[in-house]
Amino acid sequence: MRSIVSAALIGLVFGAGIVISGMSNPAKVLNFFDPLGTWDPSLLVVMVSAFAVTFFGYRLVFKKQSPLLDIKFHLPTSRELDLPLIGGSALFGIGWGIAGFCPGGAIPALGLGEPSPFAFVAAMLVAMILVSRLRKTQLSTRSLTPQPSLN
Repeated sequence: MRSIVSAALIGLVFGAGIVISGMSNPAKVLNFFDPLGTWDPSLLVVMVSAFAVTFFGYRLVFKKQSPLLDIKFHLPTSRELDLPLIGGSALFGIGWGIAGFCPGGAIPALGLGEPSPFAFVAAMLVAMILVSRLRKTQLSTRSLTPQPSLN
């Protein structure tokens, strides 16, 4: 229960930061991607601030050797750049550049009552379900494929 409450509080702080900084407004984000037109550097300020908090926060947390709300840290074990990672990153960037929303900005924007974040979140959820089903299909197909013998 404590971890659920802490996750909710962290999400609320994050969402409030997104709204206060204006990053829930897709026009503000899209203006960042228009350096020759109506360029708005505020997204850069938000990113640099987030990087600084993350950099020092991770250093502080990892000194402790154990997380506050779990028994161990859950860190990625693979450092491999594979097609799903690169493709997902490219798709994320393209979508962000077209819509002006990323999940971190769209979720808090739902509370503003505008229709565009609802359309974005709906499309994102559909895409997540499709990718999940595609991965399950690929995994089940691989397990049925006979493996070559080393004899």
